[in-house]
Amino acid sequence: MYFVDTIEVPGLGNRGYLAGGARSAVVVDPPRDVDRVIAAAARRGVRITHVIETHVHNDYVTGGLELARITGAAYLVPAGALVAFERTPVADGDVTEIEDGLTLRALATPGHTPHHTSYALEEAGRAAVVFTGGSLLIGTVGRPDLVEPGLTGRLARAQYDSAHRLAAELPDETEVLPTHGFGSFCSAGQAEGGATTTIGRERGSNEALVKDVDTFVADLLAGLDDVPAYYAHMGPVNAQGPGPVDLTPPRRADRKEIAARLAAGEWVVDLRDRRAFAEGHVAGTFNFEAEGQLATYLAWLVPWGRPVTLLAATPAQLADAQRELVRVGIDRPAAAATGSPAEWVREGDVPRSFPRATFADLAAQGSHGVVVLDVRRDSERSGGHLRGSVHIPLHQLRERLAEIPDGTVWVHCAGGMRAAVGASILDAVGRDVVAVDDGFASAAAAGLPMARITAEQAHERTGAGAVLLDVREREEWEAGHAPGAVHAPLSELRSGGRLPRAVENRPVIAICRSGKRSRAAAELLTARGADAVDVLGGMEAWTRAGLPVEGAASSGAGPTGTSAASPVPGPAVTGGGCSSSGPEVTGAACPGSGPTVTDADSSPARAGAAGDGSAVTEPDVDGRSGDTAAEAASSGVPDDVRAERGVTGAGGDTATGPGVTRAPGDTATEPAETRVPSQTPTAPAETTSTPGHTPAQAADGSPGAESRAPASGAVARRTPATRAAVDTAARPA
Repeated sequence: MYFVDTIEVPGLGNRGYLAGGARSAVVVDPPRDVDRVIAAAARRGVRITHVIETHVHNDYVTGGLELARITGAAYLVPAGALVAFERTPVADGDVTEIEDGLTLRALATPGHTPHHTSYALEEAGRAAVVFTGGSLLIGTVGRPDLVEPGLTGRLARAQYDSAHRLAAELPDETEVLPTHGFGSFCSAGQAEGGATTTIGRERGSNEALVKDVDTFVADLLAGLDDVPAYYAHMGPVNAQGPGPVDLTPPRRADRKEIAARLAAGEWVVDLRDRRAFAEGHVAGTFNFEAEGQLATYLAWLVPWGRPVTLLAATPAQLADAQRELVRVGIDRPAAAATGSPAEWVREGDVPRSFPRATFADLAAQGSHGVVVLDVRRDSERSGGHLRGSVHIPLHQLRERLAEIPDGTVWVHCAGGMRAAVGASILDAVGRDVVAVDDGFASAAAAGLPMARITAEQAHERTGAGAVLLDVREREEWEAGHAPGAVHAPLSELRSGGRLPRAVENRPVIAICRSGKRSRAAAELLTARGADAVDVLGGMEAWTRAGLPVEGAASSGAGPTGTSAASPVPGPAVTGGGCSSSGPEVTGAACPGSGPTVTDADSSPARAGAAGDGSAVTEPDVDGRSGDTAAEAASSGVPDDVRAERGVTGAGGDTATGPGVTRAPGDTATEPAETRVPSQTPTAPAETTSTPGHTPAQAADGSPGAESRAPASGAVARRTPATRAAVDTAARPA
């Protein structure tokens, strides 16, 4: 009889696993603080015989190499991964015996990385559990954009094929145990923290298994958000081979040393609860709660290798924070202190403070002299935000402080934790701040004006004097639109076109197909001085709500253009129940209502039609333009990874060459064999050192080898130099 114990890593949103039988066990994707894993094995009374990686991780430092060294276990790593240490390479189809009747079978599942491998735990020859790492997650898959931009489209298609391979080859009752998906930014979506699932359940609900490949890829790429900057360092550290962990208490710092470190521009981080920090703290310190996502956000914001001094309420809080930080490569704090601000401020100084508030307090305050700063990510803001608020994602805040207008800054996020971090950053530079410690759902309930409204609210407001402005292109408008709507394409508004007369001096509600162009239109109109909002979900939400839609033929609409008079609507057509037949169809379209049109901005991977019929690509809401539909279709893995079940290229053991992995899961109609390039972040040749920051360990205890990466707050991306280094490392000597 087998067992599986979960090793939770909630601060990073990951899970590792200890699995085995009566005497022996394997560990899958262990965290860096391996003492927890060893203790779990001791409780079970089993020997750890194998340590297994599903892939070279990009979001945390693995404990696999150290755990294998301590226990004497075999260290199994996918053969296609470029690593600088001894390990047992694993190829597709390899079977590892754990003990009598219990085996582990490797399944090549490229997509999250080119070499990604899942492992099926089989009892008496039947799969009971599959460890899917960053492949098949709960309801979604691991994101495909962490290797390098040029591979993202291909890896997205590989994710689709890998998910289908697992669904086809494993029994419905097989339990699916992923590493990512519980808060990790490695996931394309998030599962509930306690969720469990099976192959059968995923077959009916996972986005990779219920959508066609083109829709899946387009939606997957459209949903990708910024990558934490520290991810650029995790792959190289894991490929080189992480060193042991030192969790002994840091050197103690007195008030004089704390002041000196602040004066030198170092990071002094207060780990206390955000309420306690607001009530009193050392001026210049930053507040990252130890109980929140400390490792993710501190590692994201702090410049890599910068000395960090920790201030904690208790020694236990400090110890917990150390454990969290070693998981992301912040190995040793430069110094630390415990106690309270009264013990940390310089002689003669008093602690600094700032107020906390709710959204109801903001509503009561009024807008005079107030700057509302939204520090959520782009994907969160696109789901709704306060009218007139300034948007700077938290990870970009320190680099964009000059963009914040004068006045008292009310900082908010989704729940309060990131708002506290943002408020501390502003407070450290002397701004007057208020931290909104409240859930964003309370904003609308407090009566604050929202920049995005529902389709039902839009319908009500158009009956009360507001005008609905449809900013889609002509073909989409002609396919179906709301009665009484005025047409003014976003492309013409962006070129400086005037609004139709019917819109002048009236509240404006912008609408498009899915809600992305309308958001841009509302922002543009607001900048022009108009009273503008937009419809969340666009015409898709309008039709889902059963609201009326009419075609251009019945509306008597005049010529398209911003200078045209507003259309005179005809009788409403009770066609609101018509729904789009797929993601590429305007939500208002009904049979015979007009041509099918792709919304240009529905995702970075979809193309639309310009007024002249040519293809255009609108940037996504975060300013990043993406592939057109044609580019997305042409960049799929079948062009580079030919699906041949049971074949995985290992370093030098096949004609594919070192580090080349061939993906499973393609059709049998194309026998030609092509291949996907191997993962790039694992090349140690791209590492550099900064003063006081050596590959072994800096004098201040900061992490060792530093690979080139974006500055703090930037989106982690691979460089041509990295790719060149990997190409060199991949060639046989």
